Amino acid sequence: MRSLAEELRAEGGLIADAVDGDGAVPRDVRGFVIDAIREGYRLHYADGGVVRTEDRDLALLAGDRLYALGLARLADAGDLEAVRVLADLISNCAKAHAEGRPDRADAAWRAAEAALGHAH
Repeated sequence: MRSLAEELRAEGGLIADAVDGDGAVPRDVRGFVIDAIREGYRLHYADGGVVRTEDRDLALLAGDRLYALGLARLADAGDLEAVRVLADLISNCAKAHAEGRPDRADAAWRAAEAALGHAH
């Protein structure tokens, strides 16, 4: 399985041009997906790790693309429970940040990773 950085470079386009570094090689599908969702989250609410850009519109677009990539990868693998957990995570994080409560987003991350058996 390719790393997140390799996957984004292979897709080409604006996001590929903003990829920084080579990314870690994931251990499994869930590990790859958690990396993709976390990178999407970082692009929405902070600075990316794999994708680096000063363009906020591109950062949001790349974040959305990473959310979609992760959820689609899980759906393709038939891991619908993980799709539900991570879709809830994305929603809960958006709500927490809209309410000015990033601590709730942190708690949502811990709960999702525990539910999926991946501590970060």
